[in-house]
Amino acid sequence: MTASLFAAEQGVGSKAIVLLHGFGGCHDVWREVISSLAPATHTLAYDLPGHGLSLDFPAAGPAKVAARAVLADLSERRLRRVHLVGHSMGGAVATLMALAEPGKVASLTLLAPGGIGQEINGPLLRRYAGAADRSEIRFCLAAMSGPSARPLDHTVDILWEMRGRPGQLEKLVEIAAAMTKDDRQGVIPHDRLDGLNIPVMVAWGTDDAVLPFTQAHDLPAHFHVHHVLEAGHMLAEEAPGLVAEIIRRNTNRRARLHRQKFAAAAS
Repeated sequence: MTASLFAAEQGVGSKAIVLLHGFGGCHDVWREVISSLAPATHTLAYDLPGHGLSLDFPAAGPAKVAARAVLADLSERRLRRVHLVGHSMGGAVATLMALAEPGKVASLTLLAPGGIGQEINGPLLRRYAGAADRSEIRFCLAAMSGPSARPLDHTVDILWEMRGRPGQLEKLVEIAAAMTKDDRQGVIPHDRLDGLNIPVMVAWGTDDAVLPFTQAHDLPAHFHVHHVLEAGHMLAEEAPGLVAEIIRRNTNRRARLHRQKFAAAAS
């Protein structure tokens, strides 16, 4: 597989679901979502370049680098067509992958995706990048979560362990500084999004303190947008069962359309 890029792979199903975490996360944040999917579901949860076990990936940081890296790794694995799921920064990566090689992408599920609007909570993300102990990580996660979010102790432990690797904190601080320069993020041109001819579902918490859910208002009309009431930015951690159901629905949409057409033709 692609050197210095890590993916946790499990399941043997014919449908491959690729999971891309947000900034400052790692593959393990998807654990509860994966356990809520069907037991045989084939999943690949990546550590994006500059994160976790992909810390040493060359030129890590920009979403474009991550998109190219994951696409190359999928080709090496001989996976011809996959369903992409991306959160925050991972959502921007997934979208860039779909735009770069649409033939490889069967569906796109985006959770509070980056790259949709310029507004971003730079101060909070930069504080999160430099969080070096459990209490500071917990504070940042709470600030990024909705008012009714459950305790995220397991996530705190995962992220604290990841940040204990030599060079990880420095890399996160570097990425956050570039990503939130002037407290604005880069935006994927909306006319390019309109050309995506695959099922696209977007879930966004109405209490997102990192990326305002109102950014979803300008998305193309054929994108299915699901507002998660009283949820914050950390959807996979706050509502893993709901996220799993959203993934199931979106990855089955094309199959249902084919069945409906077949039934109509036969009647």
